Amino acid sequence: MTNPVMSIHLPVTALAGVGQALANRLAQLGVVRIFDLLMHLPRDYEDRSRIVPIGMVSHGMSVMVSGTVTWVEKNRTGLSVTLEDESGLLVLRFFKAYASLLGVMTVGAKITAFGEIKVSRYGVQMSHPEYHLTGTQQTQTGLLPIYPTVKGLHQNKLRQLVRLALQAVANDRIYSVPDAMLSAAGLRLSGDFLSALKQLHLPDRHADIFAQTELLSQLKDRSHPACRRLIVEELVAHQLSFLFRRNNVYRQKAPKCQANSALAKKLAGSLPFSLTQAQQRVIHQAVVDMTSSQPMLRLIQGDVGAGKTLVAAMVACHALDSGWQVAVMAPTEILAEQHLANFQKWFAPLGINVGWLAGKQTAKERTTALQAIADNQVQIVVGTHALFSDNVVFAKLGLVIIDEQHRFGVEQRLRLTDKSLMGSTPHQLTMTATPIPRTLAMSMYGDMDVSVIDELPPNRTPITTVTINRERRDEVIARIFDNCKAGKQAYWVCPLVEESTALDAQSAQLTYEDLVERLDIRIGLVHGKMKAVDKQAVMAEFKAGKIDLLVATTVIEVGVDVPNASLMVIENAERLGLSQLHQLRGRVGRGEAKSFCVLLYQAPLSPTGIERLNVLRDSSDGFVIAQKDLQLRGAGELLGKRQTGDMGYYLADIVRDEVLLEAAGKIAAQLIGTAEMMTTATAIMNTWLPQAQNYVNV
Repeated sequence: MTNPVMSIHLPVTALAGVGQALANRLAQLGVVRIFDLLMHLPRDYEDRSRIVPIGMVSHGMSVMVSGTVTWVEKNRTGLSVTLEDESGLLVLRFFKAYASLLGVMTVGAKITAFGEIKVSRYGVQMSHPEYHLTGTQQTQTGLLPIYPTVKGLHQNKLRQLVRLALQAVANDRIYSVPDAMLSAAGLRLSGDFLSALKQLHLPDRHADIFAQTELLSQLKDRSHPACRRLIVEELVAHQLSFLFRRNNVYRQKAPKCQANSALAKKLAGSLPFSLTQAQQRVIHQAVVDMTSSQPMLRLIQGDVGAGKTLVAAMVACHALDSGWQVAVMAPTEILAEQHLANFQKWFAPLGINVGWLAGKQTAKERTTALQAIADNQVQIVVGTHALFSDNVVFAKLGLVIIDEQHRFGVEQRLRLTDKSLMGSTPHQLTMTATPIPRTLAMSMYGDMDVSVIDELPPNRTPITTVTINRERRDEVIARIFDNCKAGKQAYWVCPLVEESTALDAQSAQLTYEDLVERLDIRIGLVHGKMKAVDKQAVMAEFKAGKIDLLVATTVIEVGVDVPNASLMVIENAERLGLSQLHQLRGRVGRGEAKSFCVLLYQAPLSPTGIERLNVLRDSSDGFVIAQKDLQLRGAGELLGKRQTGDMGYYLADIVRDEVLLEAAGKIAAQLIGTAEMMTTATAIMNTWLPQAQNYVNV
């Protein structure tokens, strides 16, 4: 008897006939476990459920036809067979006339064939069809699944493997969401996990023509009840992983911090402006979290220029006043150095030592920095991913501040929980300048509380955004020259570092050389392939006003604050995501001068391309822009491939399945909220997300 639950987790090599070579091909499709094979769902279906009259076929259709052979012609290019029924005729084309084929294709033979129709000046043809003598039933009928595949892996082999997988798990006890919970969430999705899979891989071949058409439509757009059942199961599994992870962190002890902070009052008093109401609200939310011995897990969202870093600094004061160290981490050295400059500016006058830890330090500098951190000689440590290193140990780490959270994986973030010699788990405050739509936040940060700074400081200058065809590039260059001669500074952003033959996009290097030749102003170049020290030197000169125009790649997307820069040109804007364009645009408008962002595009634009650029031109609301970006380009473009790859969805789509995501959150909370359902909850999560066991202690 099959061992309950276990076979679905076995590697595909457990299936008969799957050796290492075949397993390697399947691995290219992301199929490693038997479960992966079951969730390798068809991308389309061939309708072999009915015979289509030849007179009703059209170009591009994959159909089954039946008729009588009325002509057979063998020539040097192969074999041509004319097939007729009462409605018309078509030609079956075979490029090899082998003996068995000639034995079947004879005048008067009744033939049933399946293939793709091509209509051209040579008439109606079907090349290399599958065929059999009518009545012999030698080909498969009904709706046949078409799977995503790779070279060397035939559709018939995949169909066979899926059938073997379904047989292998037939006796497994596969835990799934109880029907009662689905009903309570307003979802009418009866049937269990296995029956849903069978409907998708082996759809009903006995439905009538009209029902078959509707079935095909539902299977393709994932609206079929069987699809929705699996989507709910998958979303529930992800929500459970968040809840388990959150509860696991909450079981640990965090340092209690003071609700009142003298240091925070001093910092606020040293500022030349007042905090916004939104900033004060978010600070209060975080401080309330930190007054508990339960670790804070809070994400701060805020649009470009909303003052997130200052909020983090104010929250840090409460940890510092309570005797704890603070770690501030950023994904790039440019952004980390920006934070270092801000934290030193704010805290050095208040007697707080701010340290630095990054990959570019010499061995001696790093040793000194590590010793200072371990001895509590520095109270705030700013750095990059170097803070994750095993040899970094804090004397009393009480708060971790992570900027641009989506650029770090879950495992990295959780590695910071054991960095303190005191044995406590630090509070975690993460920030992102990428406004995240609610559904995406639920699917990416379900283990965190979310605070939104929904108010910009009153000193932010509105930015006028215009879209201009690249044919008018010379006019834009002239405007840049006038702008810089008037004492202002500008950015020119290019998507690529070097010239590419594959993409019609201006490289930063060539643009820099062109502008240096044409303009009598001071021009600098910065891109991600430069050495860190050279990059920082150029950025420092630009900030000091020694460079008028900075040509750059998207490396300046975050962390660059130059108030005198009032004009930005983004070349080939149609190639960048809306949220990324919005981030880049936020580098201007930081001073008193009226600011402009010019989106240079290459015509012709697709209707979607026009819609995207119009959204950016007409809106300055990052959340509106992010929602549109999510709809048009998906989570991978909004947050970056690295992080969204961790989402690991087989079937779910967070835009399409927004309603199901809401229901899944409620169901997950119910499952984890009762002791008798804990086995079911754990099994569901482990089935869909076996890797979750690496960071969830259940």
